[in-house]
Amino acid sequence: MFPLRSSGEGSAVATHALAATLETHELHNIKWAEIKRPERAVQKIVRSYNGDTSRLVDVSRENIVFENVEDLIRCLEVVDADPSAKVVRIKNRLDFSYNAMLTSGYRDVVMNLRLTTDLTRRLGIEEHVCELQLILRSYAELRSDEGHKRYVESRDER
Repeated sequence: MFPLRSSGEGSAVATHALAATLETHELHNIKWAEIKRPERAVQKIVRSYNGDTSRLVDVSRENIVFENVEDLIRCLEVVDADPSAKVVRIKNRLDFSYNAMLTSGYRDVVMNLRLTTDLTRRLGIEEHVCELQLILRSYAELRSDEGHKRYVESRDER
């Protein structure tokens, strides 16, 4: 299980909206992610997005770890049914057709969302796109320092 912790002001709005959709016993499966480092954000904009900053949608992100696919699907349905969450994109790296070699064997489902609540409107960030990573525990356990290092090396070779 991952501990509950806040990773700063940047993720607090998304966390608040996300937590409101989940049952209390599910909150212990959220792994609070750090905001993307500026150096990596610039690298991604230049390398992957040809300078188009509007395509960078994972600056603010959270992870939820699931024991099984059924619970992951239930989360997708809950988020999709939430009127304050606008699903912008879903990237399904659990799909059998996904080439897991691109991510060193790692798989997940990534949702890009816009959260429109009184709080996001007051802060003027209701158009911000954030990322929600839905991960099966077996893959989350691969996200060790060594596993992430292999992923970064393969990503940077592309």
